[in-house]
Amino acid sequence: MEDSYRRSTQEVLDTFEVNLRQGLSRTQVEASQARYGRNALPEEESTPLWELILEQFKDQMVIILMISALVSLVLAFLEEDGDQLTAYVEPVVIMLILVANATVGVIQESNAEKAIEALKEYSPDEAKVVRGGELQRINAEELVPGDIVDLAVGDKIPADCRLVEIYSSSLRVDQAILTGESASVHKDTAAVSDPHAVKQDQINMLFSGTTLVQGKGRAVVVQTGSDTAIGDIHKSIS
Repeated sequence: MEDSYRRSTQEVLDTFEVNLRQGLSRTQVEASQARYGRNALPEEESTPLWELILEQFKDQMVIILMISALVSLVLAFLEEDGDQLTAYVEPVVIMLILVANATVGVIQESNAEKAIEALKEYSPDEAKVVRGGELQRINAEELVPGDIVDLAVGDKIPADCRLVEIYSSSLRVDQAILTGESASVHKDTAAVSDPHAVKQDQINMLFSGTTLVQGKGRAVVVQTGSDTAIGDIHKSIS
């Protein structure tokens, strides 16, 4: 439900056919788990070093340079007149450029893999959820769209949620990992009318991986796993 920030709290609850006090039923949870899967980012297998190196030499321009270096090397070897050492300068320079390019490429790929793994550290292990009228702690990966979650100071947001109730004078979230904002952001339950509102302006949304730093509230899960804002970051660096 990508436009939940534009809807009233009741509209969002009605969309998921959920009661704020009762939460989802077991039947609803099972149906949603079958439809949406687990609330987790996809597992990425680590790429072997040799494969990372090989990938750097598959580019068409790199292949052309490799052929040029090989031809220059053969011509230098066959050179009979003049300074043979000078003849080897060109192929050696080309090879050094290729090695440097491959090294940079491998480092960038390795950093991307580390960044992907780092994203998972922002996902909490547990979530406080209302199901069948009872507040319970569950594995955060078991959350589904429509789940009602309770949040307090220090909690990491377990999925993208639409804020529906605030139980304190104010509620603020640190969402620097997502938007780069240095200061915590004030949140509210009111709908946002702008259809093109960016993440920073969606003041009624709590995004997966961000941290509640002030206040206490209740929210309804609207996006899980790869469909969350942090899931979009995961896709962009995969």
